[in-house]
Amino acid sequence: MKHLFTTAAALAACMTLGAQTRVHIQDNDANGQIIPKEIYGQFSEHLGRCIYDGIWVGKDSPVANINGYRLDVMNALKDLSVPVMRWPGGCFADDYHWMDGIGPQENRTKISNNNWGGTLEDNSFGTHEFLDFCEMIGCQPYISGNVGSGTVEEMAKWVEYMTSDSKSTVVDMRRANGREKAWDVKYFGVGNEAWGCGGNMTPAYYSDVFRRYNTYLRDYSREHNLYRIASGASDTDYNWTETCVNAIKNQMDAIAVHYYTCFGWGPGDKGYALDFDNDVYYRTLGRAVGIDDCIQKHIAIMDKYDPKRNIDLLVDEWGTWWEVEPGTDPGHLYQQATMRDAIVAALSLNIFHKYTYRLKMCNIAQVVNVLQAMILTQGDQMVLTPTYHVFKMYKAHMDAEYIPVSFAQRTLTTTDLGAVPELSVTASRKDGVMNVTLVNPALDKKQSIVLDWDTIGSKKVTVNGEIITCKDIKDYNDFGKAPMIATKDFKDYKVAKDGITIELPAKSIVNICIK
Repeated sequence: MKHLFTTAAALAACMTLGAQTRVHIQDNDANGQIIPKEIYGQFSEHLGRCIYDGIWVGKDSPVANINGYRLDVMNALKDLSVPVMRWPGGCFADDYHWMDGIGPQENRTKISNNNWGGTLEDNSFGTHEFLDFCEMIGCQPYISGNVGSGTVEEMAKWVEYMTSDSKSTVVDMRRANGREKAWDVKYFGVGNEAWGCGGNMTPAYYSDVFRRYNTYLRDYSREHNLYRIASGASDTDYNWTETCVNAIKNQMDAIAVHYYTCFGWGPGDKGYALDFDNDVYYRTLGRAVGIDDCIQKHIAIMDKYDPKRNIDLLVDEWGTWWEVEPGTDPGHLYQQATMRDAIVAALSLNIFHKYTYRLKMCNIAQVVNVLQAMILTQGDQMVLTPTYHVFKMYKAHMDAEYIPVSFAQRTLTTTDLGAVPELSVTASRKDGVMNVTLVNPALDKKQSIVLDWDTIGSKKVTVNGEIITCKDIKDYNDFGKAPMIATKDFKDYKVAKDGITIELPAKSIVNICIK
């Protein structure tokens, strides 16, 4: 690979204080691999205040709304160009019976959300509300079907209710409920976390269950068939992937893996969003970048049984998972978000880009008020988290051609959860414009970067940049205060004939746009 330092002397020279790192964009080596916009997917579960207060406040709410949908959240998600939204879970999906959430809202079944704190679920947000919301913000819905406590008939009729325009009792019921034409529903998950809250199944048993349920999922749309998604592994459970891919084979379009940046699952193991020291910060990043090896190994297994790569890999739950904020319901998974979460998001997205030859969708958990949220709400107030600003910066990579990069790969530090890279870089090209996004995770060390590319000097370029950074890694955006972390213009670069010299601050994410 061009400009890759391989000698010990070269590595030593680059590691000296003040030395420059040369990053080479291999734009002549791009092969048409596209970064699907669905890599930037979102996840909305009936959990805590994600749906209620986050997306849905009801038509009579004093919070500004359009037909019950929060106006501020809706506009923020439109600005994010959300490509796909997963719903209704999560663990809630395998307790969800879709008939409870249709018809007049005042007549809908009220249940206890036993997965998440025993909160009353009044089902005022159901199929119509979710699918209409997706249309309003311009994203594709991704439905998670109930395998754990549901039936084949129930799932089959839900698909018919949503996607058929035929004359049948089920479709006429949808029409009576106010929707004449079928919705455009493509993505459908056959269960969720079947190894745990979705039924505590073995991979062999789930594979048979998938094949049975899938038999009755009809394709009613002339535009496209359902894209059938199998419930996949919990991070490094490679046996699950091997068993399911081998047994299900071409009956599925994709299999989904879940991977959380989390220290453990016992009481108090997870650590806190706002209270952490430098060692915990680097441990967090060590765990986060471990998803690279995880994806590689799942893909290797899939290549064994599906060498033509007809089956896609998804990571439809990922992100940081901390203890809940003090004073909040433990079952609602509400956490704040600092610059640390932004760095995790950027490092993860840079990793995802590399594998988009097979990795076709990712869904961060979750969109509002839960885990690594884009948005937090409190009454009529809304906060855009640092992670939101990362996703907005990375919009430039949506549906762009992935371009490989080469540079001296060095380790910033090694933790018990994995090594932390000194630098992370991703690049893409769309409509003749290159975007290069760099992450410096170091807390106290800036980096001098020289950026060049194969076609440098072939024509005059214009460059602009933007940055997300902070004074303190614990900085966060809070209600009633000016945001501490947001995207700003970045000017600390110089353009020359042989490349662009970039002074990359500590704990920063920088995007360089080259036209």
